[in-house]
Amino acid sequence: MLTVTDRARPAVHAKARRRHRSPVYDAPTPAGVVGRYAALIFMVVVSVGPMLWQLSTSLKSPAEDVYAATPRLLPEHPTLANYAEVLRQVPVLDFASNSLLVAVMGVAGNVVFATLAGFALARMRFRGAKLVLGLLMATLLLPNEATIISQFQTVNNLGLTNTLFGVALPGLAGTVNILLMRNAFQAIPREMDDAAIIDGATAWQRLLHIGLPAVKGTMAIVAVMTFIGAWDDFLWPLLVLQDPGDLTLTVGLAYLDGHFAGDPRTIAAGLMISLIPILVLFVALQRYFFRGLQEGGVKG
Repeated sequence: MLTVTDRARPAVHAKARRRHRSPVYDAPTPAGVVGRYAALIFMVVVSVGPMLWQLSTSLKSPAEDVYAATPRLLPEHPTLANYAEVLRQVPVLDFASNSLLVAVMGVAGNVVFATLAGFALARMRFRGAKLVLGLLMATLLLPNEATIISQFQTVNNLGLTNTLFGVALPGLAGTVNILLMRNAFQAIPREMDDAAIIDGATAWQRLLHIGLPAVKGTMAIVAVMTFIGAWDDFLWPLLVLQDPGDLTLTVGLAYLDGHFAGDPRTIAAGLMISLIPILVLFVALQRYFFRGLQEGGVKG
């Protein structure tokens, strides 16, 4: 008859074997390595390839055929004349400043309002919290086109049409951002709130001293994604804005097709100009962005 010690001995030996197992045992097979690199190369080609092609097109001279049967990625005679032509024919800097203002308002609104809403849903107890959360999640089922008419009527009734604030208003608190902040605040141990309440801390003090230091990474994600969404938005600014001087960059670049009769070189140059602020922002916040992706709570 086996004793408890005899039954436990195989498990101990298995644990010892796992503890002393060589890292080579977990190394991928040659076929696995090839598969991983093939998948990585495919994703790079799909995601980065179009941007590199647009960059190449923007640097090609008029003497090069961009519609050649055998496309060339590297320009034969690189030139910046296409960028200069875009700046000369279209007020790109004015359009970019309008887009920057809209994006900054969107980022500020989401960082403030999404943080407050996420903290309230995650750390505060009030009647109807589950109903509010359910309504927020239900709005994710509706496409933007389904609510754009009601948004336009709201902005029009407020007298904010043809204004940059009217463009930024519907995006000052995104549902996805609220849910992201709620999940980040929920990862904080509840015991920290209980201890702070015993010490007499108010809700604002718990938010400032316990909540915000633990969710900086998620706030960076909200800021970056909101900036990209506001900067790249086309349909909503097109509906709200009528004055050519108030157009955002994405709407203003649509004039390139008319000015240059569809010249792909200048259109590509305009697209690359619009990409610069997004790259600068991502490089500046990438440390916090990737930390936010790994954020799962407070580590002891």
